[in-house]
Amino acid sequence: MVTRERPTLEAVARRAGVSRATVSRVVNGSTSVAASIREAVTRAVDELGYVPNQAARSLVTQRTESIALILPETANRVFSDDLFFPAIIRGAGVELEAADKQLVLMMAGSARSHGRVERYAVAGHVDGVMFASMHGADPLPGTLVSLGIPVICSGRPVGGAPVPYVDVDHFGGVCAAVRHLVATGRRRIATIAGPQDMVAGLDRLAGYRATLEEAGLAQHVAFGDFTRESGIHAMRTLLADDPALDAVFVASDMMAHGALLALKDARRRVPSDVAVIGFDDFEISRYSDPPLTTVRQPIADMGRTMARQMLGLINGEQGLPDAVVLPTELVVRDSA
Repeated sequence: MVTRERPTLEAVARRAGVSRATVSRVVNGSTSVAASIREAVTRAVDELGYVPNQAARSLVTQRTESIALILPETANRVFSDDLFFPAIIRGAGVELEAADKQLVLMMAGSARSHGRVERYAVAGHVDGVMFASMHGADPLPGTLVSLGIPVICSGRPVGGAPVPYVDVDHFGGVCAAVRHLVATGRRRIATIAGPQDMVAGLDRLAGYRATLEEAGLAQHVAFGDFTRESGIHAMRTLLADDPALDAVFVASDMMAHGALLALKDARRRVPSDVAVIGFDDFEISRYSDPPLTTVRQPIADMGRTMARQMLGLINGEQGLPDAVVLPTELVVRDSA
């Protein structure tokens, strides 16, 4: 068997017609080399399949070329059938791969794991840290920012910590959903709200309350934790409290799917007896029975935007916004 030799820096230099030192500067990210020469070196690297020495590159650039994505949740939540986390990871991963960066996933569902994340980032193992799905006024993002580490969050940090973030228009999406219910003649409109230690839960409940107050209608609230099981329990509670309710806005598609199951068990027809609207536009919403009207939030786009913002922070770009809020859209299907 013939073993192919690994391409060397000298081979790249010969192919590009430049010196070894010039190749070294280009592959290590130096901006002092003319664009035409960088292009020639890059082409030679691609043609030969040359793989730069990452350790040497890190010594030159003082970068690891790695970005951490922190998931401050339990493993049961992250690896459930909730598609929020896979979509965020996919979006961020695609963007970072295109920039030749490594995505490092870290769980942070406990105080001990928070300490591990902080030590890992402070030790310089990654060039920046992205947080997904923040709960409460978590001090970790602010702590890392104060230590000079680039940080960005998905979702506005609870408590107003001065940390850049990317979010979606939860409030506006819910207002559109509840106004749709009002416009179709529903008058006893309940909600299954999400956790109140998360901005998504807070803003979606605020949108429901504001729209019901605008319409002069009574509010009926139960709470869940974004799981299907909590949606079942909350829907049963709402039906027991107000058997005449004729609509429910549910703060996530997974909880809405649970609400549909509870309504079916209670022999309530959807939408003729009770209209149901969710939030997310997960794939499950298209195949539920009946197909679920929902508010589409661009989760993968949120991951991509977080990654782009992080790359800008690392590269010292000026004028980056502290907050990016992506639009949501009401998607009307058979359930409302």
